[in-house]
Amino acid sequence: MSSGTSPHPHHLRAWWAQRPPAAGAAVMATAIVSVGLHLTGHEILSRIALLLACAAWLTLAANFVYLLLAERVQWVTRAGTPGALTAIAATTVLGTRFSLLGWWLLAAALLALAALLWPGLLLLVVRHWGRRMPGAVFLGCVATEGLAVLGATLSAATSTAWLAHASLVPFWLGIVLYLIALFRFDLRQVARGSGDHWVAGGALAISALAGAKLLAAAGTGMYLWNADDHAVLHDVTVFLLALDLAWYVVLLAGEIVWPRIRYDVRRWSTVFPLGMTAAATLSVAAVVDAPWLDAPGRALVWIAVAAWLAVAAGAVVSARTELRSAGADAGTVRSTAPR
Repeated sequence: MSSGTSPHPHHLRAWWAQRPPAAGAAVMATAIVSVGLHLTGHEILSRIALLLACAAWLTLAANFVYLLLAERVQWVTRAGTPGALTAIAATTVLGTRFSLLGWWLLAAALLALAALLWPGLLLLVVRHWGRRMPGAVFLGCVATEGLAVLGATLSAATSTAWLAHASLVPFWLGIVLYLIALFRFDLRQVARGSGDHWVAGGALAISALAGAKLLAAAGTGMYLWNADDHAVLHDVTVFLLALDLAWYVVLLAGEIVWPRIRYDVRRWSTVFPLGMTAAATLSVAAVVDAPWLDAPGRALVWIAVAAWLAVAAGAVVSARTELRSAGADAGTVRSTAPR
């Protein structure tokens, strides 16, 4: 790229500021791929993915704060879109990965941050729900279940019973939000969606993962609930995973019948459900003593990794094209400006 067409730093900042709220799904996708790689013992690859997720989260967080302080109108507009909830979901998934590393204080801080943002953003988004919505409508469930996943994970790691009890609230509420979203979801998105239609399955996957984390917390020796309650949680968790896998098959068939191979930022919302289904399958296999699920779970991890690489490559090519265009436009303006 010649110096005449290279974008200046302020052009780069302007380009980044225009990233849609749905870009937060890139953090969600990368963080859950890191979790899946950790669960399958590929720690070096997992930590590389974690570093990428952290860098993306910090950049998006800086943009979030900048818009809140300097561009309040734009921030409110963006906060009312379903994609805004990726901020909460990304924070909880990243916190879950930190908890698996034993960095419990940092994970607890991220849980507190997500819990602080959750009610306000959820209210703004729900107020704008309509009919025949894309898959992003399920992000209300994803963000809510993310709180349950991180809370239950911390509960098991720190033997804190009240965290497990508190996590039951977003777990059940997330399921309610899923049912509401399901009636607002446009099923034609299976054939026409640009990537976020996969969240219809991903929301069930993170719900199943939340159930698995709650069961794991109970398995640490803490008395959390009686045998009947445990049985209900067990059955619901298995049912959620079964529904998720069914959605996986339907959505995959939709991609084969109606292929959509062009890059779209919403494709990160495809990678996230792929990775979350893998993590949920492995986690449920461990807590319900179903070792036959382990091999499928491991295979699903590598499918998610392959999808991540494909979408990341598309994102790089798209970013280069947009930045070159910005640089060329800037060069044209300078060359035609009166001297």
